[in-house]
Amino acid sequence: MTSLLIIIVLVLLGIAIWQLTKIFHLTQIGASQHADDHQEVANDRDNNVNGYLMFAFVGFIYLFTIYSLWKWGKVALGTPASEHGPQYDNLMATSLWLIFIVQTITQFLLHFFAYKYRGKKGRVAFYYADNDKLEFIWTIIPVIVLAGLILYGLYAWTNIMFIDEDKEDVMYVEVYAKQFSWEVRYAGEDGVLGKANVRYIEGVNTLGVDMSDPNAQDDIASTELHLPKGKKVIFKFRSQDVLHSAYFPHFRAQMNVVPGMVTQFGFTPTLTTEEMRQDPQIMEKVANINTIRSKKSADLVAKGESALEPYTFDYLLLCNKICGASHYNMQMKVIVEDEADFNKWLGERKTMAAAVKESKEQAAEAAAETKSSEVIEPVADSTATAAQNAAQANVDKK
Repeated sequence: MTSLLIIIVLVLLGIAIWQLTKIFHLTQIGASQHADDHQEVANDRDNNVNGYLMFAFVGFIYLFTIYSLWKWGKVALGTPASEHGPQYDNLMATSLWLIFIVQTITQFLLHFFAYKYRGKKGRVAFYYADNDKLEFIWTIIPVIVLAGLILYGLYAWTNIMFIDEDKEDVMYVEVYAKQFSWEVRYAGEDGVLGKANVRYIEGVNTLGVDMSDPNAQDDIASTELHLPKGKKVIFKFRSQDVLHSAYFPHFRAQMNVVPGMVTQFGFTPTLTTEEMRQDPQIMEKVANINTIRSKKSADLVAKGESALEPYTFDYLLLCNKICGASHYNMQMKVIVEDEADFNKWLGERKTMAAAVKESKEQAAEAAAETKSSEVIEPVADSTATAAQNAAQANVDKK
């Protein structure tokens, strides 16, 4: 693939140089004493060649489109794992089909008319100022199509973004972004996330939770995101440093994470991680990836290096904004499980209050040990000095 890209770049570079030489050549016309020898006016043969080339180019567009769908169509994400996912995919499919149909028709007409009305000696172009009927048609059709897409899009967007917290059983999870990792915080038994600010970041309190807030005492922090299947989850996003973007590809959800403000969206997971691993499309993707990895491993082993571990599918939270040098590696594992398993996992986690208290106790014990060692050391030194002085006195008496 890399070799093909290099060849394409070299070809395009050659075309660019050729065009530059033609431009330079044209600038010399008129200044030359033999301007008639450099006549650049197209004749019928040139116009015919260009007309046929236009047809050839539209054929290339169609063939390349078909090839792209066949070659790379299988790399699509596949089965959506959220409640709103199918609606999102339908909106995307509708948009792509409309684009495909319009592109097919308009590209054909563009190149066909370029061929049909190509230059010909003695032909004079027909010109008219306007055609109200034609302008109405090509205006009203896009208006109707785009209005339908926009209304459908707004409907899908509302389903994703609008959450009736009074009527729906929801859980709150904060997603905290920083270069180049993610952390999450779960609301505890009170169902409310405590206040937070970067000014409170200290020690184990890496999320900057305000520990004076009563609602923060039972919050639970984690570096791995677990979600219960079938439960509405409202995500609150914060950023410590720069603009990030929380992207859940398999859940069809994405939101910018902006420093200094809280953004949010919600979705309901519909497939556990284990269920998604059994999805035929995912199984095929995993098999293809492991085939590639096995070939790479053979090369690594031949060089005396360690082989790659087999790939296993996991949901991921990715950063979809270029946020720095390690942006590509800013990801977090997402585990969707049954609600009972989720509650068991969450129950085994320490609350923020317990983690901060334990950290302070450990710091106090460490400080006390350091202080006691500093006290014992001088005492030991003074005892040794006294013993040395007594020994020296006995020597002097003798």
